Amino acid sequence: MKAPHFATRTLAILLALAAAGLLLGALFGQAGFGMAGGLLVWAGLHLRQLIRLQLWLSSRQLTVPETGGTWQVVFDSLDQRRRNNRRARRRLLAALAAFRDAARALPDGIIAIDDSDTIHWFNKAAKRLLGLRYPTDIGNHLTHLVRSPRFLDWFAAGRLDVPLIDLPSPEDESVRLLCRLIAYRPGFRLLIVRDVSNLMRLEQVRRDFVANVSHELRTPLTVINGYMEALDPEEMGEFSELFVSMRQQSRRMASIVDDLLMLSRLEAQQKVNDEPIDVGALLSVIRRDTEALSAGRHQIEVEVGSALGLRGSPRDLQSAFSNLAFNAVRYTPAGGRIRVAWTCGPEGGVYSVSDTGQGIPAQHLPRLTERFYRVSNSRSRESGGTGLGRAIVKHVLSLHDARLDISSQVGKGSTFRCVFPASRLLDPRDAFGGSDRPGAAVLAGPKESLATTPAP
Repeated sequence: MKAPHFATRTLAILLALAAAGLLLGALFGQAGFGMAGGLLVWAGLHLRQLIRLQLWLSSRQLTVPETGGTWQVVFDSLDQRRRNNRRARRRLLAALAAFRDAARALPDGIIAIDDSDTIHWFNKAAKRLLGLRYPTDIGNHLTHLVRSPRFLDWFAAGRLDVPLIDLPSPEDESVRLLCRLIAYRPGFRLLIVRDVSNLMRLEQVRRDFVANVSHELRTPLTVINGYMEALDPEEMGEFSELFVSMRQQSRRMASIVDDLLMLSRLEAQQKVNDEPIDVGALLSVIRRDTEALSAGRHQIEVEVGSALGLRGSPRDLQSAFSNLAFNAVRYTPAGGRIRVAWTCGPEGGVYSVSDTGQGIPAQHLPRLTERFYRVSNSRSRESGGTGLGRAIVKHVLSLHDARLDISSQVGKGSTFRCVFPASRLLDPRDAFGGSDRPGAAVLAGPKESLATTPAP
């Protein structure tokens, strides 16, 4: 029965009962009481049906009661809705079961936790990789079960964009894990744990191979370079140009081998020996070497904007700082301007190198620190670069808890910023015992220009 028919029939019954009551009341001289009695009977009938409806809805009875009349429409409509809801619920439960089966079958560990670090669910891989126990550990705090200091520091930071790499498994230290946090709903996160033992072993094989091959190549290259340096190109006659080219490429190959050996050492190094570094004195050395490489073709400015020094490895930081300055010289046309600066501010200490060179397209910026990555092969061959300098810078900064920020505009130039945390800064007077030390003059005041070499 459709809704309009249901309403019409209900109204007709109501009017009929009211008319009957009114007629009976008129016969006995009490029309008002008769009409009220008829309405009361009508209300009682509906109350009875409402009670039947409430009892049916609260029971698990699947069959619809036979009520007849207009209430049968209500019972049939509710029964149809209950059937639809049951079908939808079965579909949702089947989808949820399929999702949980898929999550259980994943080789990666998955742990659902809330903002209080309480575990709500985990799969079989999480049990195997982290040693969790079901159902004992459901409802426990994750940080009470995984006690590695590295994991606790990383987990407390709550960084969703920075994974934790090379974490030993609590069940087996030979198993190395990669952990990542993912926010999937308000107040909840997923901890993804992946076994990267094979990848770590392959990476170690690669590092050992590069280190061994570079070491083996170094000796014969040293001998070849020694003989070539001892020979005079003018004595080569018609082969003099060929000899000069061979000597240049031999030097370049030796430089690549040296850079590879340095990269291998940095990758194997876990931490640096903290030594006090006079950044102003270090920039004086970089200025001298940069001017020698430029040979007067560029305007070079070196500026010390802070007297604070650094704690770290002098050799490694000099290599990183020099790499950035030398790259600026190589990729900046003659007559361009190069500015090297050291400043300190709220974000920490910043060593920056800016140039007015060709600039780097935006799509290349994320990959600049990859070894042997080149924006343009022809440009790199012309400059004589090895393609390893920025990779060395990245590893040196990582060992010093620092980061490399790169900004560039094509046709306008580039800026490379090495940002060191405040914990790496130190007062040079405390570190070196006064201002009457070698190199102290370069730290005499803020924004003191060390050198300006004009372009010819």
